[in-house]
Amino acid sequence: MGKMWAGRFKKQLDKHADDFNSSIHIDSIMYKEDIAGSIAHATMLAAQGIIDKSDAEVIINGLTGILEDIQAGLLQFNLDAEDIHMFIESELTERCGDAGKKLHTARSRNDQVAVDTKMYIRAKIKELKTSISGFIETIVNLAEDNTSTIMSGYTHLQKAQPITFAHHLLAYANMLTRDIGRLDDTAKRMNLSPLGCCALAGTTYPIDREMTAKLLGFDGVTANSLDGVSDRDYCIELASTISILMMHLSRFAEEIILWCSWEFKYIELDDAYSTGSSIMPQKKNPDIAELVRGKTGRVYGNLIALLTIMKGLPLAYNKDMQEDKEEIFDSIDTAIHCVEIFNPMLKTAKILKENMAFSAEKGFINATDCADYLVKKGLPFRTAYKTTGEIVAYCIENKKTLSTLSLEKYKGFSPLFEKDIYTAVDLLECVERRTSLGAPSAAATLLQLAAIKEYLEQLNNG
Repeated sequence: MGKMWAGRFKKQLDKHADDFNSSIHIDSIMYKEDIAGSIAHATMLAAQGIIDKSDAEVIINGLTGILEDIQAGLLQFNLDAEDIHMFIESELTERCGDAGKKLHTARSRNDQVAVDTKMYIRAKIKELKTSISGFIETIVNLAEDNTSTIMSGYTHLQKAQPITFAHHLLAYANMLTRDIGRLDDTAKRMNLSPLGCCALAGTTYPIDREMTAKLLGFDGVTANSLDGVSDRDYCIELASTISILMMHLSRFAEEIILWCSWEFKYIELDDAYSTGSSIMPQKKNPDIAELVRGKTGRVYGNLIALLTIMKGLPLAYNKDMQEDKEEIFDSIDTAIHCVEIFNPMLKTAKILKENMAFSAEKGFINATDCADYLVKKGLPFRTAYKTTGEIVAYCIENKKTLSTLSLEKYKGFSPLFEKDIYTAVDLLECVERRTSLGAPSAAATLLQLAAIKEYLEQLNNG
């Protein structure tokens, strides 16, 4: 396949160098964006009198035909082409002759690839947001069914205080809403069109950059032509945002893995989202959750790769920047796949409520409530804290819990204890007394659920 830039050269590019230089195996997925950008560019060129309207009509019809043929499977990508931009332009020229050769007037591949990438990423951000919002909805539905499901809250992976499974789930729902917010911020910041920056210094033709920006759904144009073609910080910002999302998914996956173990047995994954062992017939492995956890490292690697690619590049465009697409496209697709498999995995999981409650009873997670009981009876907190610690130590040594310790033994530690101590250390009562905003009581949880439902409604209607 002849190169559009071959006029300057007396020799053909070495075959291995040509393969090394080519990116069509990566950027061919942007064919729709490339054609849309070219149609907008041709429309603007005709409106500005830079090319004849008849030529623009031929170009637009030709591009529309190419799009239809690709989508119908009638036109295959030529892997000998340098990139998707050269493939489409070559195909257009073959179909439309001299009119097709006019399309690239007042345009460079530098601003062309930048606008294609922004449009592609913009669409993928919307797809990722839709996946996340669906996952949040699943979490909300599961939380609604578990507002009274007692479980241990942990710090340092040690049982700490009583919460509900709903409360735990809603922590992740809130993380995911912030992930969507970061995606929105990235999308808003990047939504400026680089088309018209050309190679780096704009053009002498009387183009209308605002027109093409509007046609392509951008909020405006990049203010500096050098920046417009050499900027990839939107890729890096998105890779960072996705890395944070994947960190949240990985933490959740880690807990799923722990909860599935015999040591916890808080949940059981559906057979459709578990695998077995080739040698141990009893095994039911949480491989899907483990893969989500593992793919997080892959996404982190893409972020570091992008930062490293860009860190030493002088302005403006350098061929190093061709490497940006493989990393950011992979990060986006990986995140979408992880969210979309995590959603049904969680939705179909069996929640073993009795196991959660039984485990909570054994962890002295009501010790703080015991101390608070003494404080409310007039004991200074530090004294109450010490007394409760002594009670816990006694219970451990004598295989008791705060609920089964006799009132006589309680009074041996402090005369302030009365029969109502058993209400004070009841796990459900401990939870229900935590009514502060964001706390795990049913009343506080319902407020959290209402807020996230309202958020989802605004998101879906926005």
